[in-house]
Amino acid sequence: QSQFVESGGGLVQPGGSLRLSCAASGFYLGYHAIGWFRQAPGKEREGVACIDARDSSTYNVDSVKGRFTISRDNAKNTAYLQMNNLKPEDTAVYFCARSTRSYDCSDSADDYEFWGQGTRVTVSS
Repeated sequence: QSQFVESGGGLVQPGGSLRLSCAASGFYLGYHAIGWFRQAPGKEREGVACIDARDSSTYNVDSVKGRFTISRDNAKNTAYLQMNNLKPEDTAVYFCARSTRSYDCSDSADDYEFWGQGTRVTVSS
């Protein structure tokens, strides 16, 4: 059974950092593009970043550019989202998922599968 388990969320003060992990099982992460998404209370899910199978990354939210870094360790079958200089508006449940386009990222959440249960990030003083 293919699935993801996200971890690493928590409560952090503004300006702090967190590293989220996305551990895959049931398939080899290295053959797929992996996306990170987030859903804030009362808002729709939005794509944050994606890393394709060639390790090329894209960031879909302007406000995270320069603060967030997506990466992957295929040997550990795990993807990561390093989040620095966190802001209250980053508060959300963060999810990872696998692109159905194999090696390539997509801008649409409809093109992702095997969503994890999410990890909650709260940025507050």
